[in-house]
Amino acid sequence: MKSISLAVSLILLASLNIALSFIDGPLPNGNFEHGPKPSQMKGTKIIDPRAIPFWEISGYVEYIKSGHRQGDMLLVVPEGASAVRLGDEASIKTKVKVTNGMFYSISFSAGRTCAQEEKLNVSTGPKNWAILPIQTVYSSDGWDSYSWGFVAQSNEIEIVIHNPGFEKDPACGPLIDSVALLALYPPKIQRGNILKNGNFENGPYIFPNASWGVLIPPNIEDDHSPLLGWSIESLKAVKYIDSDHFGVPEGKRAVELVAGRESVVSQGVKTIVGKNYVLTFLVGDAKNSCQGSMMVEASAGAVVLQVPYESKGTGGFKSAKLRFKATSTHTRVRFLSSFYHTKSDHSGSLCGPVIDDVRLT
Repeated sequence: MKSISLAVSLILLASLNIALSFIDGPLPNGNFEHGPKPSQMKGTKIIDPRAIPFWEISGYVEYIKSGHRQGDMLLVVPEGASAVRLGDEASIKTKVKVTNGMFYSISFSAGRTCAQEEKLNVSTGPKNWAILPIQTVYSSDGWDSYSWGFVAQSNEIEIVIHNPGFEKDPACGPLIDSVALLALYPPKIQRGNILKNGNFENGPYIFPNASWGVLIPPNIEDDHSPLLGWSIESLKAVKYIDSDHFGVPEGKRAVELVAGRESVVSQGVKTIVGKNYVLTFLVGDAKNSCQGSMMVEASAGAVVLQVPYESKGTGGFKSAKLRFKATSTHTRVRFLSSFYHTKSDHSGSLCGPVIDDVRLT
């Protein structure tokens, strides 16, 4: 009886479009498993803006069940049995109560359909928005999980995922599934390390049942980086992975450089001109069938170190050290993969070396 009463209460709250207080993890009906009634749909198209509990839609939005076929194409739902598809200029939004001034990260899964230059506009307010490219599919599953960070500008926010595409076919928009939110606190200063979050433990929400990690999109600066302290200054994303599904050299989280020289993670630090510094870090593989001769390129200012790693794809790591003398009061530490890699299982999934436990002393 209690579970029935709770379900009824949640449905009532959803119908009233009331913002719920935020708890770390998936948003209410964030996986869209509770969908429209048959009377609120015309085919797969949703015709009632409030048909999906806890969400409001705008434009051409479809409710897609797993296994749905579009011509010769099978649409794959990232998680569970259902997802939504956003046509051109369509959006889906929900209200959440948060703490004003707190830093949060959004995670969600998205799958491409038939459009070639798909992008998503994610926003939580007039000054908090970003265009995330999703045209590159990093996994062979047909979808990836993405993340983005922001500072809450009020105690109640409206999370909007919008498709700004310009396809002639409204049925060519991306599939959206599994939306989650995580509050992120300033990383603790590690003893003997002037880098922030050098062990990568402070990062976006990773879905517990997702074996593909979560991408941190390209061109993400410090202000919106869900990987606290680090920027993604590249054309492609880096992947944030967890020890539950991958080989992680140290702790519970690490970064996989999945797009060769186009995956760059960096951090700027204050340094003293003429002073000697030592940068240490771990290089390994994610235990995900990513085999071959890998090379991580680490740099501190103009000083570069190339670290080879022979991967069998079964997990493992080695340590590396870069010594340099600061020539500026501000030095940027960067990491990239010298080569491009795909998994040896012939899936075509992009992969690469893992870096972890980065320390600057």
